Amino acid sequence: MDENNQGIPYDAGDVVYVIYRNPHTQSVANVQEAAVVKNPENPEELALFLYETYYPLTDDLAVYASEAEAEQVYSQSFGDL
Repeated sequence: MDENNQGIPYDAGDVVYVIYRNPHTQSVANVQEAAVVKNPENPEELALFLYETYYPLTDDLAVYASEAEAEQVYSQSFGDL
């Protein structure tokens, strides 16, 4: 079990929300739903599954338990959705 930025534990199967930047257009970001899963490269660790890609679940990611919380942070950082 890993914890998010607020110290809340994650389990495989949890649905979370992240602020995701488009890798092709860095000026574009949005709130996106992601799944917490077992990391296929290291099953003892958790990863985020987003857009058919696995991302290591690290403290570098801003992960939110609710879409409303992610949208609030997005609005504070980037302006209105």
